[in-house]
Amino acid sequence: MARLSNVRVKLCDQILLHKLHVLNNAVSQKGVTEREMEEAFKQSIGYRPSRLSWTQWNDGTLSILYSVIFVIALFVLTPFLASFIEVILGTRCIVPNNYLVWEATRPLSDCDFCRGVQGPIILSNLSREEFKPYAYSSRPIIIKNAISHWPAARLLNFTFLKDLYYKHPSALNSFHEDCQFLHFKSNFQTLKDVFRMSEDFRSGHKPWYVGWSNCNPVILAELRKLYPKPHFLPEDAEMPNTDFVFLGYEQGAVMHIDYIPRLMWQAQLRGNKSWILAPTPECDVRMSQF
Repeated sequence: MARLSNVRVKLCDQILLHKLHVLNNAVSQKGVTEREMEEAFKQSIGYRPSRLSWTQWNDGTLSILYSVIFVIALFVLTPFLASFIEVILGTRCIVPNNYLVWEATRPLSDCDFCRGVQGPIILSNLSREEFKPYAYSSRPIIIKNAISHWPAARLLNFTFLKDLYYKHPSALNSFHEDCQFLHFKSNFQTLKDVFRMSEDFRSGHKPWYVGWSNCNPVILAELRKLYPKPHFLPEDAEMPNTDFVFLGYEQGAVMHIDYIPRLMWQAQLRGNKSWILAPTPECDVRMSQF
């Protein structure tokens, strides 16, 4: 009986399917589309699509949703993107400068430049014309008694520098941005730390040595009132837009290479300083330090 029932069901399905095909062909011949037949069938059975059906999403709602999400994300991310771009544009170097970077990227030295140099040239105070034969030579030069007339020889000391920077406190903050502070082997991390040291410490409690570039325009202008460009230097000798100050007690810098593209000079205002000059590593076979 079960098998007979299945045969009857299949037969009825075939008859129904045949009638539907006949009906479909008849309706199609009258110009009715499949879409219209589908809608008519849905109406006949009372079909009502849900508001959030996938068909409706595909018909345009998804595009609107994506647009809204994009606008919201744009408003949220724009401040972060602006800050990131500002940081990138405000960063001079992605890799900060240091001696390792300088040494790894510097061009090889021309060893002929310092060939035969075994010591400095020592001269007494002289005029520009007298100094002319020695200018721009490869030998270090010591000029004695050339700055005794400078106001800096009388006025420029630790207390003067401390009072000057405290008078313009914003200049101390410039060391986080443009100016360079060199603590060498001391424990001072900022120029503020240097100026906070006690009198006992400064006068010999412990060796210390620091240096910094006074690139703040106000500080630079005040200090340059105390020292002019040395009178014996050539007229075309450039003055950099920053000057360095070095001071300390019983300590100095480590052996290093100065990357200075112009004529360099230093004035010893107080105390004494010992220099050890050595060739660059690629030239140390041809010459020795002194």
